Amino acid sequence: MISLFSCANKNTDVDEIQSNEIDQKVVVAAFQTYIDSADVIGSILIYDLKKNRYFSNDFEWAKKGNLPASTFKIPNSIIALETGVIKNDSTVFKWKGDERRLKVWEQDLTFKEAFHFSCVPCYQEVAQNIGANRMNEYLDILNYGKMNVDSTTIDNFWLEGESKINQYQQIAFLKRLVHSELPISQRTEAIIRKMIVIEKNETYTISGKTGWSIRNGNNNGWFVGFIEKEENTYFFATNVEPKQEFNMDMFPMIRKDLSFKALEHMGII
Repeated sequence: MISLFSCANKNTDVDEIQSNEIDQKVVVAAFQTYIDSADVIGSILIYDLKKNRYFSNDFEWAKKGNLPASTFKIPNSIIALETGVIKNDSTVFKWKGDERRLKVWEQDLTFKEAFHFSCVPCYQEVAQNIGANRMNEYLDILNYGKMNVDSTTIDNFWLEGESKINQYQQIAFLKRLVHSELPISQRTEAIIRKMIVIEKNETYTISGKTGWSIRNGNNNGWFVGFIEKEENTYFFATNVEPKQEFNMDMFPMIRKDLSFKALEHMGII
């Protein structure tokens, strides 16, 4: 075991980092502290493109496959555009007056709004229109995790069942998107890159998507994405589950909060 000290923290706190593979994997103790303090378990994984180095509190957890939940809206959007099921980010989903789980879904939504509001019924409609055969074809082309798709699961395979993707695979997929290495049209890539932006300022642009699935009563939450700065690009994938004492009202926020704390600790934002 090799120990070294890093002052990468923008607050200049000295942080002990332990690594078996200094050039590729670095364990950051502070990430585990943040997770423990939040009453959750899981892993924060950050990839520094320029250094070709991963940072995490738990690399074993990062290898675990989980349902992609709404992080699947990124590839689902790509496939929708590539197949022509959706024309552009202004395509409108008409609300038919049905009661939905979230009030914000009970209105007409553009494709871009449906993405940012994480409208499950909208994306179930998209998946059904794509169909199982085309969905499987494009998932193979995109090399996106291990999805379990057939005619009986086409509208929920990313939320229920045996589909899996891990944190490394999430980052690898996003790297291919950023590097224009996905076998998709330039038009689709441009629409997606614009659609998934969360925040943009003079210093950086953050793009990504959250996700939340419940399988066998177990909650699992994601926040995946990347930060583009003038000098470098950083990718992240956070995956956490609540402890018994966790206040579930906080779960929608905790995935982002933990990710931003880790990114701040690394001096990235």
